[in-house]
Amino acid sequence: MESEQLFSRGYYRNSYNSITSASSDEELLDGAGVVMDFTGSEDDNLLDGDVSSGANYTMTNGGGINSTTHLLDLLDEPIPGVGTYDDFHTIDWVREKCKDRERHRKITSRKKDSVWEFVKSLYDAWSGWLVVTLTGLASGALAGLIDIAADWMTDLKEGICLSALWFNHEQCCWGSSETTFEARNKCPQWKTWAELIIGQADGPGSYIMNYIMYILWALGFGFLAVSLVKVFAPYACGSGIPEIKTILSGFIIRGYLGKWTLLIKTITLVLAVASGLSLGKEGPLVHVACCCGNIFSYLFPKYNKNEAKKREVLSAASAAGVSVAFGAPIGGVLFSLEEVSYYFPLKTLWRSFFAALVAAFILRSINPFGNSRLVLFYVEYHTPWYLFELIPFILLGVFGGLWGAFFIRANIAWCRRRKTTKFGKFPVLEVITVTVITAAISFPNQYTRKNTSELIKELFTDCGPLESSPLCDYQTDANVSKLLDDIPDRPAGQGVYDAIGKLALALIFKIIMTIFTFGIKVPSGLFIPSMAIGAIAGRIVGIAVEQMAYHHHDWFIFNQWCNVGADCVTPGLYAMVGAAACLGGVTRMTVSLVVIVFELTGGLEYIVPLMAAVMTSKWVGDAFGREGIYESHIRLNGYPFLDAKEEFTHTTLAADVMRPRSNEAPLSVLTQDDMTVEDLEMTINESTYNGFPVIVSKESQRLVGFALRRDITIALENSRRKQEGIVSSSRVHFTQHAPTLPADSPRPLKLRSILDMSPFTVTDHTPMEIVVDIFRKLGLRQCLVTHNGRLLGIITKKDILRHMAQMTDQDPESIMFN
Repeated sequence: MESEQLFSRGYYRNSYNSITSASSDEELLDGAGVVMDFTGSEDDNLLDGDVSSGANYTMTNGGGINSTTHLLDLLDEPIPGVGTYDDFHTIDWVREKCKDRERHRKITSRKKDSVWEFVKSLYDAWSGWLVVTLTGLASGALAGLIDIAADWMTDLKEGICLSALWFNHEQCCWGSSETTFEARNKCPQWKTWAELIIGQADGPGSYIMNYIMYILWALGFGFLAVSLVKVFAPYACGSGIPEIKTILSGFIIRGYLGKWTLLIKTITLVLAVASGLSLGKEGPLVHVACCCGNIFSYLFPKYNKNEAKKREVLSAASAAGVSVAFGAPIGGVLFSLEEVSYYFPLKTLWRSFFAALVAAFILRSINPFGNSRLVLFYVEYHTPWYLFELIPFILLGVFGGLWGAFFIRANIAWCRRRKTTKFGKFPVLEVITVTVITAAISFPNQYTRKNTSELIKELFTDCGPLESSPLCDYQTDANVSKLLDDIPDRPAGQGVYDAIGKLALALIFKIIMTIFTFGIKVPSGLFIPSMAIGAIAGRIVGIAVEQMAYHHHDWFIFNQWCNVGADCVTPGLYAMVGAAACLGGVTRMTVSLVVIVFELTGGLEYIVPLMAAVMTSKWVGDAFGREGIYESHIRLNGYPFLDAKEEFTHTTLAADVMRPRSNEAPLSVLTQDDMTVEDLEMTINESTYNGFPVIVSKESQRLVGFALRRDITIALENSRRKQEGIVSSSRVHFTQHAPTLPADSPRPLKLRSILDMSPFTVTDHTPMEIVVDIFRKLGLRQCLVTHNGRLLGIITKKDILRHMAQMTDQDPESIMFN
């Protein structure tokens, strides 16, 4: 998803109402063409935690190991809104975990007081399993609905079933008694648009009419999809996985996982797939499942009031999304662990497994494809692979790595151009243009006209006695029984060579169109197009190896294992390996990808070829750049994401990175007991930082704690409304006991309850390698730098990202929210 689609929310300084008004991730984003403003002055960048009227994409500072103790135990009266987060801010993982431990301790201590408290403790303990169960149920049901609707609307471009309008082409001909085996898709109940409009089933007029109707239907679906996204839910476009990764790392994007996004994404995903664009529904299904998980988490206070716990539910939901997308429950769990999750404890692994199981069970019960399988292109092979075949498998891995590197660079370059030119201001026109070009080129070629999942199914399928595809048009020996499962290798017929030519054209078309399609303003996944590209290349390679083995079986590389009349080579297996290699080259997944493809095929025997191809594609792709497509889009959109896979090997120190630098203004700080309310408000109004270190005095610079701007603002508003005697000249103190004041002084304001007494600190000589590791593993937003206990400066996540960019000779400003 592009940054220009994101909703721009203003932060009205010192306004309590504006802070508390956006409290739910389910918030609807109204209006067409909403835009997030990433531009601003020098001090209003996101990771700095700065806030200003010109920069609405901000992150808070603050947090510490024991900060929740003060929030929960030291408040005389809890202040509403303290400890919550604004839109486009990062959560404090440490504080959220402390809050959850404190909540759990209270529930445990009270469960023996009464039967009701015991029931409440049981409900709390089981709420995690309940929320992932509901998420799995909803994900499976929505996936089945999307599959059925997409199949029907895809066939609607070519014709309609007069006997039952809700049947797709295949279902329409199931009950027909006039259908022959050779023409299994032709039946009188199914009418093409040419038959209905001009009354001709064949001939040039019929072809032209079907061509025109195909383009018009595709155009209608594409226009409706982009219009719904633009008007009702701008967050419903794109794959969603880069944003899911960012949210799971602790970032807040309100509305991205809300009910309107879920509704519009579900509808427009069907429309986008049916339009025939070079995209898939698998990535967006992860977004759909995470929306379900987020919405159901609001039913349980344990997850509703704790952002860190909510992300455990989202991790399980992403596993359920992949489970229903590929029919691969185990692959879904590994995908969540390897690709999207930032924090993945053991109990989240169990709950992810359970959510994936429930989702797969529901999808299997719905049986959307009518084949008693979870996916359309489930295949089984009967021929073992041979050691020599590792060579073409590895070559397919090289192709996958090269394709992945090329696609990432080309797609990111195009998306950057879209962001920086006027072309990006017309998303509807872009979608219409891409849809018309795709439909016009797709129709003449049978392999690009059909649904991409059906194309992958045909490419994966081995040529048996019941296959009528042109890919199985071999010259058959009359002496060979047609009842054999393993038909021996045969010379290819003219149909096979014609099919190879069409597949080569389809390969070029898919490569070009996928580059321009991924990133447009409709739901668009990348899994299926990448697999289709790899499957086409793999099938062509497989047929080539098969014909070599048949015509040159006496070569030394064939004569040991491929005898005359034997079924040696399975071209469908090469298509499967190629699909895995290309998907691995684009996403740089390894373990989860192999397991997903293995679950698709149901054959343990082909694990080694898959592993060899996937690892080769990753190595080749990493040689051109270590980032996968999702990390590249995160970087392009400027999301605050510290990738745990990226190593920091430089020898700089914390003092080299911290701010303020020697040529900058001093750090904005608060003193513990000698400021007035007016002084505090002036400090907040004159600065744009989201947090302030609290020190003993300006002279000593001894660190006391850290206070968030949001919490100070809320506390000041609350005290003026609810506490009598608080005026501008009231003394503010962050200490346990109020300082001694003259008798005629106004009532002091105690703010110790909002002070984090244990902010994370490092010394100025701490190696940055350790600092970066701390930020990644603890999920910090900032840490303070001290020398002999005296405060020197602060390091934020933005400072780290800028420093890492400088160390790789990049312009640090070029990667920050451009």
